[in-house]
Amino acid sequence: MHTDTERCVRAVQSKDARFDGVFFTAVRTTRIYCRPSCPVVPPKPENMEFHPTAASCQRAGFRACKRCRPDTSPGSPEWDARADSVARAMRLIQDGVVDREGVPGLAARLGYSTRQIERQLLAELGAGPLALARAQRAQTARVLVETTPLPMAEIAFAAGFASIRAFNDTVREVFALTPGELRARASRGRPATPSATPGTITLRLPFRAPLNPSNLFGHLAATAVPGVEEWRDGAYRRTLSLPYGHGVVALAPRPDHILCRLSLTDPRDLTRAINRCRRLLDLDADPVAVDERLRADPLLAPLVDAAPGRRVPRTVDAAEFAVRAVLGQQVSTAAARTHAARLVTAHGTPVDDPEGGLTHLFPGPGALAGLDPDTLALPRSRRTTLLTLVTALAEGTLALGPGTDTEEAVARLAALPGFGPWTTGIIAMRALGDPDAFLPGDLGVRRAAQGLGLPASPAALTARAARWRPWRAYAVQYLWATDDHPINHLPA
Repeated sequence: MHTDTERCVRAVQSKDARFDGVFFTAVRTTRIYCRPSCPVVPPKPENMEFHPTAASCQRAGFRACKRCRPDTSPGSPEWDARADSVARAMRLIQDGVVDREGVPGLAARLGYSTRQIERQLLAELGAGPLALARAQRAQTARVLVETTPLPMAEIAFAAGFASIRAFNDTVREVFALTPGELRARASRGRPATPSATPGTITLRLPFRAPLNPSNLFGHLAATAVPGVEEWRDGAYRRTLSLPYGHGVVALAPRPDHILCRLSLTDPRDLTRAINRCRRLLDLDADPVAVDERLRADPLLAPLVDAAPGRRVPRTVDAAEFAVRAVLGQQVSTAAARTHAARLVTAHGTPVDDPEGGLTHLFPGPGALAGLDPDTLALPRSRRTTLLTLVTALAEGTLALGPGTDTEEAVARLAALPGFGPWTTGIIAMRALGDPDAFLPGDLGVRRAAQGLGLPASPAALTARAARWRPWRAYAVQYLWATDDHPINHLPA
């Protein structure tokens, strides 16, 4: 996108928020970079240059605009839609891999040398992995500076900086303000309100409009595992297993953002927690592009027009969702929740939740790999499926996560006993974030298709759905919405 100068200029001149996060506008005369929807008077086209990432702008010597705050833009939808090494690298960098494992760790996860990864990222994104991670650290630091009373030294290390000096220098370079000035500016513009629980971080998660919260939050609330998830006071709440500890998050829909309240045992997990929440709610999607493609089908158009902006409810942990998908095979939503709750009570790690009824972290593959199959109230074949899955995850022969090659993961899943098209498809859609995953054999999809006059058989429906590519996962959300199931409605 950033190489199409004419299109970028039109987006900037029309202040099109759809392109926020897709590219950044750097102004040569002021040495400032902005989001396309920046409210200031657009610069002359000859003074603009366009970059694919904030890190690329910073590397070229530009600082962030204080008016539009480009560091708070939604992420690019391109990284979810693509499955190549650059997209996988970006998802891993967003997940904090470079901060925890360095560039060699990133390269090892992708199966490339560090030189290859650096060359690919620099060629396409204008910045290498260290610069991309540095830009993310700067954004995390800004969130902590503006929303918490933590001392600056603690913020520096929580954001991933190796030293206080590096923290101070980066903040000054990127934002043209010292950390203290950032905090003072935020206090003047938005008076602080005390949190209900000490240590809670409150922030706004941006998204591209429109966003329809009904199926998104309705699905999460209707399938919530007791003790791990709940709907309380207009917010979806759940526990999070994180690299340095655990956390509890509350997510509430608002007209122009998602209100996010995070309580973390270690602030170093902030970047990963935010990234997981964004993936869970599919906040980096481009609903205009999705709906435009689906609306071109006259049979889907009325569904899109009635409730545009549907998202795909995803997950905060791909391994957790894979386990829950197996537990949900051929049973009702209520039964799947019951089976999952039993696993959580028996094998999950207990946590304290002063604000609600959350009691446990969902058990990881390591905790489940040694469970006694006789304790599972499941058919024998499904016990075998579950134990084979958690063993493969625990041993590392099956990897599910932000850096996973989706096609390879689906092939490995399909080779396990008990994994048919529905199970692999739902994991690809919700755990791996494949925007084109499709469920032609799903009962709800087939019922909706028949009601709309679409082919009902899986083979014929798959052929008909080719015109919806690459957004068939979103078509599934619109098809599911034709049913009066609790997943399609916000809880009262």
